[in-house]
Amino acid sequence: MQYFVTVAETKSFTRAAERCLVVQSALSHQIARLERELGARLFDRTSRRVRLTAAGDAFLPDAQQCLDAAERGAAEVAAAVGEVRGKLTVGVIPTVAAVDVPAVLRAFHERYPQVRIGLRVGTSESLVAKVKDGTIDVAFLGLPTTARPDGVRSRKLAHDRHVAVVAPDHPLAGEADVDLLRLSTEVFVDFPAGSAGRDQSDQAFASAGLHREVPFEVTSPEFLARLVHLRLGIAMVPSNYAPHLSGVVTIPVLDAPVRIEHLIWSRFGLTPAAAAFLAVLDVNPSEPEPRK
Repeated sequence: MQYFVTVAETKSFTRAAERCLVVQSALSHQIARLERELGARLFDRTSRRVRLTAAGDAFLPDAQQCLDAAERGAAEVAAAVGEVRGKLTVGVIPTVAAVDVPAVLRAFHERYPQVRIGLRVGTSESLVAKVKDGTIDVAFLGLPTTARPDGVRSRKLAHDRHVAVVAPDHPLAGEADVDLLRLSTEVFVDFPAGSAGRDQSDQAFASAGLHREVPFEVTSPEFLARLVHLRLGIAMVPSNYAPHLSGVVTIPVLDAPVRIEHLIWSRFGLTPAAAAFLAVLDVNPSEPEPRK
């Protein structure tokens, strides 16, 4: 089954054999044996490409779940005898600032070297969905004060006000502060409409009865800063993240939107690796979230 999943991922018997550390003939033999047991061909194989058949496509999700379950079982057995192993997948938004995620991952790896660590970057809403379906174990995200993570366990990590971000030679660069009314006359660079990163600013302008123009939508904060630096527009970002951007000037916003950063994990149990990761963050998953 592992051979089957690896061929499906690599779309190559040769690369799959290399990844599984076996000769290609042995891998091909086991795939053929699996096909005989299932009574269906799993791959269409030519000299140029390998692709899943309809039967293979139907079998892949169950095969992946079986392998994941076997790995979780082995991790639980290891935990029972005092070892933490298995895998840990962490999700982050690009602008996470409440926690130094790379430093935490390094500390976790040094403490639990047997755990395979993965990292996924995405929007807050996509990370919530992936934690709920088990694709990601824990995630760091940011939401407006009007929203909270749904269908997952969570801890609030920090509140943070937005600041305006402009080019060094922009007319606003020398201002001590600014308000949304003045900012609404500018062209904006922002995250995609409908994303949590965008909603915070959209809600603030809407609450103030203001309209703004957002012709530039990006997913990378670094790309956002480049566009701002070239005076194609201005932006608003969380104040704690702003120091990570180069080539721009930040200005306090008097009536700025507020973002809350959250740590989230599944409501339906944690793997030993995920529980150990929360412990590194000094989070007890069994305790209710403190009221703030």
